[in-house]
Amino acid sequence: MVARFEELAWRETPIGEISLRRRRDPSLDVDVYEVKLDDEFLMSSLFPVAEIELARLGLAQLDGTALDVVVGGLGLGYTARTALEDSRVRSLVVVEAIEDVIDWHRRDLLPFAAGLAADPRTRFVRTDFFAAVASGAGFDPESPGRRFHAVLLDVDHSPRQVLHPSHADFYTVDGLRRLAALLHRDGVFALWSNDPPDPAFQRTLTEVFPTSVAHVVRFPNPLQGREAANTVYVARF
Repeated sequence: MVARFEELAWRETPIGEISLRRRRDPSLDVDVYEVKLDDEFLMSSLFPVAEIELARLGLAQLDGTALDVVVGGLGLGYTARTALEDSRVRSLVVVEAIEDVIDWHRRDLLPFAAGLAADPRTRFVRTDFFAAVASGAGFDPESPGRRFHAVLLDVDHSPRQVLHPSHADFYTVDGLRRLAALLHRDGVFALWSNDPPDPAFQRTLTEVFPTSVAHVVRFPNPLQGREAANTVYVARF
């Protein structure tokens, strides 16, 4: 008999206790995988729609082939796995600060992300995404300052609700300009947010990127019996 609840991994990190757990939801008859930071839920396999759309909406804005893509924040792997489904993606650098999260995928603890770690296009880089941008060194330790065609970011709850105070500077004009310096011309920056579109942040985006759109991604919430929504910002350099 499969256990109704199982903690698959746990670790103390600089930003709190992070854990991965699996539970059986009898009402939906599915296994639910959840990530918690301390007592706060970060993500759930019940609600992957916006994480998937982060990759689809971001990459849809790009022309050409042989795309080099960065995913900031690995989590349950939906964004990275969806990016690899685009045959134009030549390389995928996944930037994740917590080694244990990378290890979840190397150990195939998440069945819906199977193949992510084994794909030859994938490379995990264990570093702080925000520190990498602030330093100017970028996301590839073997090639400092390397430019990419797309950066897809899903770490903080939103530009206003950050997981750590050190992240806040990234969402300013100066922070986004440092990010833009790591993109090819016509490159794309896409960002997941749990909040509705933020007019102030949209104005900040337009000071750095010639075009930007806030997409509202709606999806059913079976736990509450209602529709929920996230925002995906897509900006083109």
